[in-house]
Amino acid sequence: MATDKELSDFLENVERRAFKQAVYAVRKDEAALDIVQDAMIKLAEKYGDKPTDELPLLFQRILQNTIHDFFRREKVRTTWVSLFSSIGRDTESQEDFDLLESYEAEEGSEAAESSADKVEREQTLALIDAEVQKLPARQREAFLMRYWQDMDVAETAAAMGCSEGSVKTHCSRATHALAQALRAKGISL
Repeated sequence: MATDKELSDFLENVERRAFKQAVYAVRKDEAALDIVQDAMIKLAEKYGDKPTDELPLLFQRILQNTIHDFFRREKVRTTWVSLFSSIGRDTESQEDFDLLESYEAEEGSEAAESSADKVEREQTLALIDAEVQKLPARQREAFLMRYWQDMDVAETAAAMGCSEGSVKTHCSRATHALAQALRAKGISL
């Protein structure tokens, strides 16, 4: 069972990486800070009594769920704001009003990309995810810890219970296998 000090140290060590991951996902610093804070609180309240070696994976799952919750809330909020903003208009202007014509997405945001680009990006991500899932368990574990969770070699080795050299070997083999599989499917990264 994790002590308060161990839990506090874990949260302190994971905070910066979690923030970077949340900012990458939501593209808003303030929202990312809220997401990380919520994930940390949930971990401390519900899983603070778990062994320290289980905390990284639990926190990662909680963080991902909190990011998904953010997007769900944003979708609902956007829908209601759109509906209520059109209620106050008079009926003549409501008939002429087209939300799609008046809506301008921020440059570089997901909303600004074309449908074709969005579909292509989603298909590419699905292919990458499928190829990552095909990797042997140790390679997949090392790859995700190093490149998704942004853990260094020593942290990954400690989490996996192996040497730093093994982590480097697993990561190298994983990246070569992924690159080869994706090139075979016509994807160059």
